[in-house]
Amino acid sequence: MTLTPDSAALLLSPRLAQFVAVARAQHVTRAAAELGVPQPTLSRTIARLEADLGVQLLSRHGRSVRLTSSGRALLAHAERALAHAERGGRAVQEDADPDSGRIAFGFPHTLGPSTVPDLLREFSERHPRIRFQLMQDYGAALLSRLRTGELALTLISPPPVEPDVTARRVHRQRLRLVVPAGHPLAGRRRARLTEVRDDAFVSLPSGYGLRQITDRLCATAGFIPRIAFEGEEVETIRGLVAAGLGVALLPAPAVPRPGVVELTVDGPGAVRDIALIWMTGRQEPPPVSAFRNFLLARRDRLLRD
Repeated sequence: MTLTPDSAALLLSPRLAQFVAVARAQHVTRAAAELGVPQPTLSRTIARLEADLGVQLLSRHGRSVRLTSSGRALLAHAERALAHAERGGRAVQEDADPDSGRIAFGFPHTLGPSTVPDLLREFSERHPRIRFQLMQDYGAALLSRLRTGELALTLISPPPVEPDVTARRVHRQRLRLVVPAGHPLAGRRRARLTEVRDDAFVSLPSGYGLRQITDRLCATAGFIPRIAFEGEEVETIRGLVAAGLGVALLPAPAVPRPGVVELTVDGPGAVRDIALIWMTGRQEPPPVSAFRNFLLARRDRLLRD
């Protein structure tokens, strides 16, 4: 019988523990008692395994058995496979532990400097043993990672409308018109987008939520922004503005940056709504449920920020 990798895995997986028990005990009856299975059943399992592999794994000596060279080779691999499986099972149990589990959590780069760290600090004060695996990316990539199971929860802006995910708005950021310190508008506190329709813009690439909002706000103001430079980090965008390479629409920084002036945008809609997203109907381990409930409970406070 010729075994492909897939067929070998299907053949060996349910029998490895039984073979290892017999090999360690060097006695079928004692191994059967340890496993809690009838001795004839265990004997037939080992015999079928030998027949399917086409090799003799055990040599019989009265009621005892000894490993053949093929048996010793299989035992080494079987013990490693079972150890990996045991570690995997233990890791899954630890991740689901309500007091010390792990949460795979995603969020856009723009929330990294202050918003997410503040939330994690507050949550960790209540659940100090829960661990986080953090992933930062743009909205479409975060949504893809959520669907594949890489993420349990993610923050996304703008909130997607998709049938397989649940979205709850949890945060709102006001956007600022960021101009170089030497810009004609730099001496003011407020401005309309129409006043920078002829300026070059510095923005995130297409596909990023903040870029979608920028394009939409400019379209509402009656123009298409002329994008001169694109960057993937908000602070890089601010640096390009400070260098006089354009203007930008950005959320307020955690720490003011020299060389730029941030103006309130006159007109409706200059905000960025951020939603907490999870897969509809996916069963969540207790740590994920605890963190989701924590974020939703702070929703009203975050929306007022």
